[in-house]
Amino acid sequence: MKNLLKDISRVIRAQKKHGVLVATELKMLLPSLTVLAAISIYPFITMVVMSFYNSPKLPGQIPDFIGLDNWVRMLLDGGVWHSWLVTLVYFILALSLQLTLGIGISLALDQFKKLRGLLTTLIIAPMFMAPVSVGLLWHFLFHDSYGIYTYFLHQLGFFNDISILGNIHTALPAIILMETWEWTPLIAIIIIAGLQSLPEETYEAAVIDGANYWQQLIYITLPMLRQTITVALLIRTMDILRFYDTIMVNTGGGPANSTKILAIRIFEYGFRLFNFGYAAVLGLTLLLVSVILANIFVKVLIEEGEME
Repeated sequence: MKNLLKDISRVIRAQKKHGVLVATELKMLLPSLTVLAAISIYPFITMVVMSFYNSPKLPGQIPDFIGLDNWVRMLLDGGVWHSWLVTLVYFILALSLQLTLGIGISLALDQFKKLRGLLTTLIIAPMFMAPVSVGLLWHFLFHDSYGIYTYFLHQLGFFNDISILGNIHTALPAIILMETWEWTPLIAIIIIAGLQSLPEETYEAAVIDGANYWQQLIYITLPMLRQTITVALLIRTMDILRFYDTIMVNTGGGPANSTKILAIRIFEYGFRLFNFGYAAVLGLTLLLVSVILANIFVKVLIEEGEME
């Protein structure tokens, strides 16, 4: 009986101690949770509520509750679907180009071990520029009258009779080039960090077995970099979907909506037409797609980690 009472007393003390620990953890997390609620949770709830209201036509007018009208309108809006198509093309081309160039640059830098620090510092310079500054820089480079890139392209016989940023066939590729120039170094840095963590013993064994550079790259380096590449894709995916600044500086979504990705359309409805309810619906759909893609990448990371 005494042992039973001791056990019960021990359990009660442990529960009280655990409760104190939980209360302490909650107190320590309270400032972070408060900031998170202020900058993330409250705006999200506001967007959800806003999506069920129309926008006031006059200052001081109270918005009317319209239910799912904004959502139905989005599904029937051909312009929105066109923006999703442009976003998809832009997303696939930009991400593929950046990933390919980023891996290539990182592998090249890995061969210059003594100069790797200096060369890495040089290639990451574009990342420190504000996106608006990048947009203005490339706007001058592609300017129809005095752009130096336009001049050289004309001298080579390309795009003689068209404006690169004013043509529906060349505007989006030019925007993708700008984005690639600025953010490929980020993927290269992530891959370089992954390369430095690979075990030397594996490569020494491969050399003894007679594997050349390309065989080592295909059968050792790239498979061992899968998780690193997935992390790089995750980071760039979240960033590309919210890409906005450079397009606004150069084309504003034109010509003929050829560069109007969904982020640009959200800006137009929210801050030019002041239709905040409809802009909230578009923003929520973009957020939903971002969350789905992020979950896919995280799931891939977890599965690869379990396999290893």
